[in-house]
Amino acid sequence: MSTRRSATVAARAGIAQDPAYGAVTPPMYLTSTYELPAFKQPGKYDYSRSNNPTRDLLGDALCQLEGGAKALVTNTGMSACVLALQVLTPDDTLVIPHDCYGGSYRLFTNLANKKRAFKLVIVNFQQDNWAELISAASPKLIWLETPSNPLLQITDVRAVCDLAKTLQALVLVDNTFLSPALQNPIALGADLVLHSTTKYLNGHSDIVGGALIVKDAALGDELKWWANCLGVTAGAFDSHLTLRGIRTLLPRIKAHQENAALVVDYLQQQPLAGKIYYPGLKDHPGHAIAKAQQHGFGAMISFDLAADAKYLGVFFEALECFTLAQSLGGIESLICHPGTMTHASMDAAAQKTAGIGPTLIRLSVGIEDPRDLLADLEQAFAAVAAAIRADGGNAAAGHDTAPSEVKPAPVQNEQHFRLNPALAAFW
Repeated sequence: MSTRRSATVAARAGIAQDPAYGAVTPPMYLTSTYELPAFKQPGKYDYSRSNNPTRDLLGDALCQLEGGAKALVTNTGMSACVLALQVLTPDDTLVIPHDCYGGSYRLFTNLANKKRAFKLVIVNFQQDNWAELISAASPKLIWLETPSNPLLQITDVRAVCDLAKTLQALVLVDNTFLSPALQNPIALGADLVLHSTTKYLNGHSDIVGGALIVKDAALGDELKWWANCLGVTAGAFDSHLTLRGIRTLLPRIKAHQENAALVVDYLQQQPLAGKIYYPGLKDHPGHAIAKAQQHGFGAMISFDLAADAKYLGVFFEALECFTLAQSLGGIESLICHPGTMTHASMDAAAQKTAGIGPTLIRLSVGIEDPRDLLADLEQAFAAVAAAIRADGGNAAAGHDTAPSEVKPAPVQNEQHFRLNPALAAFW
């Protein structure tokens, strides 16, 4: 691991490393193939699916930031998931959290049930008996997501890694929500770290990519072979943009967190904001663990709208600064409804088990002027309050109303949403 601080590693990612002309900013190698030095004399680079200089610079930066031995840069976050699963055989068991990202959940359950690619055990890491459940499963790989998506629940990475050692199991941590600026799972004992580079690492919502950072060099070489074999490696252009994005990672994260703290303070005073899910709150169940294993609390916030689900449309329609969209981690503020968007691939029972209620809203707080963000939320809540008054003032749920007590949106509306061909990929 580099002895330089993270801010320096990120800011100088790829800088002054051009061997040809000494360019300070690294060139982008868009070539698909490379000339061999001579017959039967392959060079370091022969075909860009296998190796590419631009992608290698990004991988080196990620290795330094996460403290790994090798980084595999993939074309999507989901392909990074697929790559990590190559450590498993049909006889092996994968343990996943009950509240993981909907796309990951879809991948795991379908590979296990339809393809018999591995055995799958789903564990609630927030329960007191999580260690007993994992031990009984005898897993080959334990998959963690902390903070979780979308409820921002915290898992004690070091405790899971200590248990994994006794079971001779590998531990993977999805670090997408925090980035290496705020959490370093390998330093906590993890074997693999996964990122959707689409999010905070790139930071500008203009690429789709993933990465898998591996602690052990031999395992890294094995997964590199699989990355080439499966054809999941990232292209030069996306790698170049992600490398550029990483250079501003630390100042971006600082601005994200400052804005998020102000948004949380505002939501705590807003009667129409029900339960707030944010590890920075002292009453959050995982606050102490998050404070111990993270370098900050991040900029992802979820909360329950304390009103009937029929008012969700009013709330979203009124927003101007927060954009209703998939994804997170860009410089712009985004908002989503996990139940019908990011986690729509989970059926109703799985969503209920994960604690995803019908009025749950997830915010990805950007780096705009916070006064504009707070004003945007204020006028959206005001629109909901006005709609409730127009309906006779009896449609609002109480501030402490649990998600299970809120009436779901009309079935036909959700079916209409799911039948939208533009959104078909999410379930």
